[in-house]
Amino acid sequence: MPVDLSAADALALRMSSLLLRPHPGVRPGSVAEVVEWFGAMQAQDLASGLWSLGARLPGQTVTDVQAALEKREALRTWPMRGTVHLVPPADARWMLELTGVRSLAGASTRRAQLGLTDADADRAVDVLGAALAGGGRLTRAECLATLRAAGLATDSQRGYHLLWYASVRGVTCLAPNVGTEQTFALLDEWAPGPRQLDRDEALAVLAHRYVRGHGPVTAREFAGWTGLTLTDARRGLAAAGDVLTVVRVDGVEMHVDAALADAPRPPVDDVLVLPGFDEYLLGFRDRSLMLDPAHQAAVVPGNNGIFQSTVVRAGRVVGLWKRRVARAAVTVTIQPLTPLDTAGRARVEQALGRYADFLGLPPRFEWPA
Repeated sequence: MPVDLSAADALALRMSSLLLRPHPGVRPGSVAEVVEWFGAMQAQDLASGLWSLGARLPGQTVTDVQAALEKREALRTWPMRGTVHLVPPADARWMLELTGVRSLAGASTRRAQLGLTDADADRAVDVLGAALAGGGRLTRAECLATLRAAGLATDSQRGYHLLWYASVRGVTCLAPNVGTEQTFALLDEWAPGPRQLDRDEALAVLAHRYVRGHGPVTAREFAGWTGLTLTDARRGLAAAGDVLTVVRVDGVEMHVDAALADAPRPPVDDVLVLPGFDEYLLGFRDRSLMLDPAHQAAVVPGNNGIFQSTVVRAGRVVGLWKRRVARAAVTVTIQPLTPLDTAGRARVEQALGRYADFLGLPPRFEWPA
């Protein structure tokens, strides 16, 4: 019989799964280990992606994380839902083949809207593959110029679509930025020696990583995160076997990492500051454990998919924050969503100080009058 958990216990487990509080079975100490734990971490905004890693690697700085990405401990591509994620290099290809390919279903329709043909897309793949061969690395602007030189239009979102298509096809990937400029490289050259998995193995690995990095979760949450069908999501969870176990939260059956299910669950009292594009909220469809529905509009203004950076206390979102980075300091503006007393504000500033240390800058704080 599944063990019954309270919402508080489920939240405590989820915080450990997300590596935002101590986990009894793992202490990842590198970018590679954090990304491998999750399997994929949303990272369409690079600054958010860097802090998502930094928040889980105490003592490391943004320079440390950037150096790890330059050493290819992780790479960025579009493995699922048409969205950029950090993934382990060895797993990028099978993830693209399992979940990334699903985003290609509507690609022809989108191309027709943009005035591109399927032949244009395939031509772009060939052009970029040739331009990047031999260890080449081109900025986004250089890639677009290369496409234009080959007679392909790149205006009005055409360029973005062609760059995305080449990556989802498994030809290119996003390499680390050069300065502030996005760069592309060949996936085969950036991630040699890809891991080979058959479909059932791939479903099982992906299910295990999602659950251990987000659990407790339902099969529908797994399907929503990956873009898989619910049938395939359930198949993957079943194939993962004994590494997962089932618990019941408010009468709903959920999956959790078996290594975590029996571990002690001390009360959650942490204060964290997280980027907007973090697995903490983006890894779920049902965010009610972490986010009061009354605060949904503040966290995602206009419900447009753009999440604000959050202040989290005891596992619940209690505020928002925005940064302004200058040479001399990082200025952070905090917007409480629930009342914070003097001690609470001090704890928020302490958490933001950790972020400032990550950037290597002194912090300045701005609170509402």
